[in-house]
Amino acid sequence: MAPVGPSWNLVTDLRELWSFPFMVNAFRAGTIIAVASAVMGWFMVLRRQTFAAHTLAVVGFPGAAGATLIGISATYGYFGFCVAAALVIAAIPRGGSESYGHESAATGTVQAFALACGFLFIALYKGFLNGVNALLFGTFLGITDQQVVILLVVTLVVLGAMAAMGRPLLFASIDPIVAGARGLPVRFLSTAFLVVLGAAVAEASQITGTLLVFALLVMPAATAQVLSARPAVSLVLSLVIAVAVTWLGLGAAYYSVYPIGFFVTTFAFALYVLAHLARVGRNLLGRAPLGTAA
Repeated sequence: MAPVGPSWNLVTDLRELWSFPFMVNAFRAGTIIAVASAVMGWFMVLRRQTFAAHTLAVVGFPGAAGATLIGISATYGYFGFCVAAALVIAAIPRGGSESYGHESAATGTVQAFALACGFLFIALYKGFLNGVNALLFGTFLGITDQQVVILLVVTLVVLGAMAAMGRPLLFASIDPIVAGARGLPVRFLSTAFLVVLGAAVAEASQITGTLLVFALLVMPAATAQVLSARPAVSLVLSLVIAVAVTWLGLGAAYYSVYPIGFFVTTFAFALYVLAHLARVGRNLLGRAPLGTAA
């Protein structure tokens, strides 16, 4: 049973948290997910594809619910549905502003249909409501060693893919027209990024839940890009912020009855607000701005 509250001695509290195997796995999984989410989120915010990522997160809900319905691990449902949805979104035509509007409408249609399927699967399963809450808002309970290994393998694949296509993807994200003129496969890079993003979303959803996945994918990256316009610096900041809010969220959730997604989101949002206030303060003092807004 969790104690009434923390001792506020960081070393003592961490030792206590790590004395329970389920918390050790929670911190392992949370750190792995935070790293993958920070890297993918940074590119996602830069490319202004947060709506697509939100759709991928929503698709994870029927994926996990469907997997539970047929009696397999929800992890496979998350990954299967998210990657499949990424391929569907990638197949939507792109081009000028009109096709962008068509892309948004088609993505929203996928999102609405996915939600309907998720609630259908839950109705057919007729399980406990707490299971729905875990799918939507996240949980750190019951993470097994096997799940940690799966998350680690997926993260290594995600980071390896991003390392391989990071430079051309950055170029294509900043100026796709010039990148295409230089011979870069812009469409292929976009598709590959969405597939890798789908895997990262499936990872994060298992901790934060499908509705709060933005806590790790969007806010750390957005905060980092407010603090610095330099790609390398803001990427490192995104990593630090994502890991920090995940650890803080795990600690806070352990000492309370509320889901981890709430705490991770709250801490990440607080840092985002503070970053904007700091930039406004520097501008009012007549100094150079901290960075470019996300």
